[in-house]
Amino acid sequence: MHEFMIRNAQICDGTGRAMYTGSIAVDEGRITAIGAVEGNGKDEIDAKGLVLAPGIIDLHTHFDAQLTWDPYATPSVGLGVTTVVIGNCGFTIAPCKPKDRDLTLRNLTHVEGMSLSALRAGVDWSFESYSQYLETLERKGVVPNVASFIGHSSVRTWVMGPDASKRAATPEEISQMRTIVADAMRAGAVGFATSTLEQHNGELGVPMPSRLADESEMFALTGALGEAGRGVFMLTKGMKTQVPWLEKIASNNGRPVMIAAMFVDPNDPDRVFREFDEISEARSRGNELWGQVGCFPLGMEFSLAHPYPLEALMAWRPAIEAGEGERYRQILTDPEFREQVKAEAKTRGVPNRFSYHSLEHMRLKEPVNSTKAVYSDKTVAQWAREAGQDPFDWLLDFALDGELDALWECQLFNTDEDRVAKLLARNDAAVTLSDAGAHLSFLCDAGFGLHLFGHWARDLGALRLEDAVASVTSRAADIYRIKDRGRLCKGAWADMILFDPNKVGRGPKRRVHDLPTGASRVDTQAVGLHGVWINGTRVADARGPVQLSRMPGAVLREFSDPH
Repeated sequence: MHEFMIRNAQICDGTGRAMYTGSIAVDEGRITAIGAVEGNGKDEIDAKGLVLAPGIIDLHTHFDAQLTWDPYATPSVGLGVTTVVIGNCGFTIAPCKPKDRDLTLRNLTHVEGMSLSALRAGVDWSFESYSQYLETLERKGVVPNVASFIGHSSVRTWVMGPDASKRAATPEEISQMRTIVADAMRAGAVGFATSTLEQHNGELGVPMPSRLADESEMFALTGALGEAGRGVFMLTKGMKTQVPWLEKIASNNGRPVMIAAMFVDPNDPDRVFREFDEISEARSRGNELWGQVGCFPLGMEFSLAHPYPLEALMAWRPAIEAGEGERYRQILTDPEFREQVKAEAKTRGVPNRFSYHSLEHMRLKEPVNSTKAVYSDKTVAQWAREAGQDPFDWLLDFALDGELDALWECQLFNTDEDRVAKLLARNDAAVTLSDAGAHLSFLCDAGFGLHLFGHWARDLGALRLEDAVASVTSRAADIYRIKDRGRLCKGAWADMILFDPNKVGRGPKRRVHDLPTGASRVDTQAVGLHGVWINGTRVADARGPVQLSRMPGAVLREFSDPH
């Protein structure tokens, strides 16, 4: 007799093959039979024709800090995610010396929009090295499976201290960093992650350490992957990082290169396709490059007191460096500052920048003064046209009139669904970019998989449901060499989701206050999701996550190329 069975399901096995009616049996956390299953289970569930699929693998999260106080990786598990990959962009909390802990948290507060009070109250610092960090997660327990990158900025800070954000490394320092990366690969890292993106700044606009790395450092640290013969190089690229240069890294090391973030930029909507053409050419030469794409419009909630999207503009740097208070207000008032911001916002062909197009999609959500609520009816651009003002002038004047802390909502990228559909259909694209665990006060895209199944597959018919499932399960597992996950087949770990294909999706956004110290975050709930299992343990039902007596997730440490 099997431990448990799910009968009468529409099995979508994650490979892209057509769904079929069948059953699944699970014993000791693994699938032991699938299809026409004989025998009975001690516990049986009648799926009644619902779709049973592999659990979603989220390749782009920032749960590094949160997992030390929240083993559920809230809200991802409740949204069908059974495996999370942390440490993206190289923004990690390990390795970290005690003297650098607060600096690390202050930088995360800025670059990833996290609450400093929540981080200070919540992070369990019972580790210093990377291997000790993995041991901490294992000791405390995790609900989802967790794969972890060794992060460039943390490695740099460990070796260089405060100089990590100021200068290039010496050959000796590079050698020390390479040793740390190599040790992390032996400890079980899924790879090495970094960022060259210009808007990735820490406290007071100081560049995140990885942005100071020169070419020799990049080649040395990625070379540790080639030496180990395993691991993925993940990079969030800036303006000066070109795909041909990344192909050279892939060629030198024989390892996959994962490139983030590949959005449709309204300021240059063809750029992402030009870059994917370069990725395709690299793959034709035997070099494994991938592009990370998202299935949501990239939208954020923010205030002008801390305007993360506008900080993408180089011309905004004086405002970042001014900090808070009267000096910040003076900068926003300065005509020369405004003109420089406007000029940059008009520049076409510059990636990952806030532009005039963004203001066509920016609306007031929560004013400080309730009498200003009438301004939520139109976009910033529409109000500016009615007032006969430049949209940036209108926005800054509005903010300075007692509304610096007003909450705005803006869609920045992926606003053209026809173009996004073309990205989602590519076989060299990894559908992810939830940023779960980060930007908690701005967005909540952890339900990207459910949105892919509902909006893109069911509602728009942009891709088959079977292909949508495969893109966030087996493809993700194969890229990162995650063995025995991402597919429903005999012998695989029983990471599974059960959902109604006619209802599946994510619910409306809401604001909750469940972080340490009561800090708030944006949240969303699953729609049409009836069950989530991780390693054979049910972790969520139709009402959401369930209370568990033990944490079923595994800290994944073994990744191997297919034979």
